[in-house]
Amino acid sequence: MSVDASPRDLLRQISVVAATCFMLVAATVGAGLWGGTPVQELQDGALAADGSYLAPAGPAFSIWSVIYAGLIAYAVWQALPARRRDPRQRTLGWGIALTEVLNGLWLVAAQFTTLLVTVLVIALLLAVLGVVFRRVVRSSAGGWLEASLVDGVTGLHLGWVTLATVANVSAWLTQIAPAEWEAGAEVWGLVVLVVVALVGCGIGWIGRGRIAPALALAWGLSWLAVGRIGGEPPSVVLGVAAIIVAVLIVAVTAIRRLRTR
Repeated sequence: MSVDASPRDLLRQISVVAATCFMLVAATVGAGLWGGTPVQELQDGALAADGSYLAPAGPAFSIWSVIYAGLIAYAVWQALPARRRDPRQRTLGWGIALTEVLNGLWLVAAQFTTLLVTVLVIALLLAVLGVVFRRVVRSSAGGWLEASLVDGVTGLHLGWVTLATVANVSAWLTQIAPAEWEAGAEVWGLVVLVVVALVGCGIGWIGRGRIAPALALAWGLSWLAVGRIGGEPPSVVLGVAAIIVAVLIVAVTAIRRLRTR
C-alpha cells in the first residue's frame, strides 16, 4: 500500500526527466548533429559495423530509436501526479534515471575520450541495467501500459546493451591486439557467442519469460549474422553461430514464459 508523497518522490520524478533530457542531448552529440563526429566514424572507425568480427550490421542500431522513444514515454508517464507515490516507481525510478545518464555518458566518452573509457562506461551501464531488471522482475506491473513502459523498455535496453557491450569490448581488443591475433578471431568469436547464449538464456530464465530482452538480443545477433555473412570482416561461421544463439535465447525465454504461466 502506498503512503503519502514526499519531496523525495517529486525529486525522483524530476531526476528521471532530467536524465532523459541529458541522454537525448548526448545522443545528438553522438550523432554529430552539433558539429561532432558520428559514432561510426569515431576511434578510427573501431565502433563502425565493420570495426570487428562481433559488430552488428548498421541497421541493427535503429533499435536505439525504439529504446529512446520508450524511455521518453516512461519519463512522461512516471512524471504524472498519480505516479508520484507509486511504490514500484520508488524502487525503479532512480535506477532507470542512472541508466539514462550512463547511456548519455557513453556517447560523450565515445566522442571525446578513448575506447577503453567507453568499455568501462558500457560495462557499468550493463551492470546497472541488470540490477534494475532484477527489481523489475521482483515486482508486478499495474497494467499493460506500465508493463510496456517499464518491463518492456528496460528489457529492450538490457538485451541490446548486453550485445553492445560485446561489440564494444571486441572493438577495443581489435584496436589494441597485435595483427597476428586475427588468425584466431573466429575461435574467440565463437567462445564469446557461447557466453552470450548463456547470458541471454539466463536473463530469459531469471526474467520469468519476459520477452523484451530476448527480442533485443535476437535482433542484434541477426544483424551480426548479416554483417559477417554479407559484410566485412567476413565469417560465415560466426554468422551461422549468431543465428543459432538468437534462436536458442528466444526458445529458452519462451519455454520459461510458458512454464511460469
